[in-house]
Amino acid sequence: MSAFVENTGPVIGIRYLQAVLLFLAICVNYIARLNVSVAVVAMTDAETTNSDFPVYDWTEAERSYILSSFYWGYILTQFPAGFLVRMFGAKAVLFIPTLASAVLSALTPYFISWGGWVAFSVLRIVMGLFQGLIFPCIHEHLAKWSPPKDRNRLGVIAYSGADCGSVLAMGISGLIADSSMGWPGISYVSAGLCLIWCVLWLVFGSNNAPSSWMVGESERDYIERSMKREDGFHVQKIPIPWRAMWTSAPFYALLVVRSAQGWANSTMQLQTPAYMHGVLEMDIKSNALFSALPFLAMWCMSYVYLAIADVIMSRKWLSLTTMRKSINTVAYWGPAAALIGIGFLDKSQTELAIALMTINAGLNAGSGIGSILTIIDMSPNHSGIVMAIVNGVGNIFPLLTPLLVGVIVTEPSSRSQWQIVFGMTAFVFIVGNLVYLIWGTTDQQPWDAVDFLKPLPDAELNQDAVSDKKPEAGHKVLEKTM
Repeated sequence: MSAFVENTGPVIGIRYLQAVLLFLAICVNYIARLNVSVAVVAMTDAETTNSDFPVYDWTEAERSYILSSFYWGYILTQFPAGFLVRMFGAKAVLFIPTLASAVLSALTPYFISWGGWVAFSVLRIVMGLFQGLIFPCIHEHLAKWSPPKDRNRLGVIAYSGADCGSVLAMGISGLIADSSMGWPGISYVSAGLCLIWCVLWLVFGSNNAPSSWMVGESERDYIERSMKREDGFHVQKIPIPWRAMWTSAPFYALLVVRSAQGWANSTMQLQTPAYMHGVLEMDIKSNALFSALPFLAMWCMSYVYLAIADVIMSRKWLSLTTMRKSINTVAYWGPAAALIGIGFLDKSQTELAIALMTINAGLNAGSGIGSILTIIDMSPNHSGIVMAIVNGVGNIFPLLTPLLVGVIVTEPSSRSQWQIVFGMTAFVFIVGNLVYLIWGTTDQQPWDAVDFLKPLPDAELNQDAVSDKKPEAGHKVLEKTM
């Protein structure tokens, strides 16, 4: 008798198309979010941009306000996003922030000419409010489309959009600023890319496999069966187990490890151009291109990590938890060492500084498989809400780090001041991963069960009440209703 072979539908099915759409969503929104770090340099240094456009005399503190203002709005909508995506689905909710990013990007040059750095900061706050909806949607969408066997692959495809967006934001922004479009062209290109994605999403995006007009029956059945969703999961209103979630050690481990990543991301993404311009004395064109190089390394290395994870899991060398923790350790502690080294380099060692920054970013690419996808492992039913909380708390630090850097780095060309910034980031990396190693897990949590808060049937309650084990029955009811 031949062995049963599971029908998974097409090898490259609609679930992969959804992951590619998520990749593009993150990519275009990251371009709109991160091009500000290069644009601000172009707006304040006449030698680094097309001279046909105005240049502004903004102080370091004012530039820090601009860089951090996005996150002032960003953290406020993380939590509401978890509820919105549960109510309306990812297709509607993810469309809104991307369309808003397109409109706000197009308006950026006009806001700046009208109100200077204050108006620019306000616009960035509003963009942050909209983009705060994105990642809870991404996680919810992945949870509904990614069977466990495909989760690493689909997750890496989707989240590598952040690396691609970072590369493009850093790499092309300097070229655009130096072209006939000048620094306003950075915003106009961002707006166009966001609008193109909106059209693609409206045509091809679907909240889940059963609602997709493109998915075949075999692939739909495979997705639903592999995640045990034959019971009408998509139409159920599953209560959120708040108390159990907030008293869960693995949940707090996720909060800590992702907060550490948020701190590091904001340092590398927003401060790299300033460091390279101040300490390494690079002009904006080469600054932008070399600033993009670390994120190109992240993009490429994310697929290397994926290949490694696939081999480890297919050959069962490690458990899922051990695999994720091992990769996350390389992704956090390797960059910590590189950051410390970067702080001791000056303009005479530019090549080594760029090499270390590239190694730093490439190693850090493993954080996707190492800890982001742990959210879906732990709680596929509440992944949007969990991601909203984790990302909301984690992005408090990107709000604060530009302000902190503005206090520490009073002279952008001071190597000793940048040593403090990079040393603090390395310390955060080390502590964040240590907490994850001790308390993190990929085990699906008891509070994620569909019936965790569902009351027991009356008949079962009556049977428990008359049983000889009344304390155990009472414990059962308490566990179900906490």
